[in-house]
Amino acid sequence: QVQLVESGGGLVQAGGSLRLSCLVSGRTFSRYAVGWFRQAPGKEREFGAVITWSGGRTYYADSVKGRFTISRDNAKNTVYLQMNILKPEDTAVYYCAAGGFGTTEHAYDFWGQGTQVTVSS
Repeated sequence: QVQLVESGGGLVQAGGSLRLSCLVSGRTFSRYAVGWFRQAPGKEREFGAVITWSGGRTYYADSVKGRFTISRDNAKNTVYLQMNILKPEDTAVYYCAAGGFGTTEHAYDFWGQGTQVTVSS
């Protein structure tokens, strides 16, 4: 079993930055890639970014590429999502998930509870 806990969400003005953290625990966490998804009110959950746990390979959705950076600190069992140049349309609940290196929800087996990010205009 793998547990994920997100933190770092909050309210920020457009153009600002936030860094989300995803603390991953569990005996087999090193076998999984970790991704970030988000869900805005009234919309489906969408993929944002993913990183392999051991290899450092990353992939981004076009909507966040160039503004968001996913990284990991294996010593702290934590995956980060650095979000820069935030826009009001980035407002959503952000989730981290552990699973395969994919861009759809079906690739992931374990999910966190989410953290709210609100970007004001």
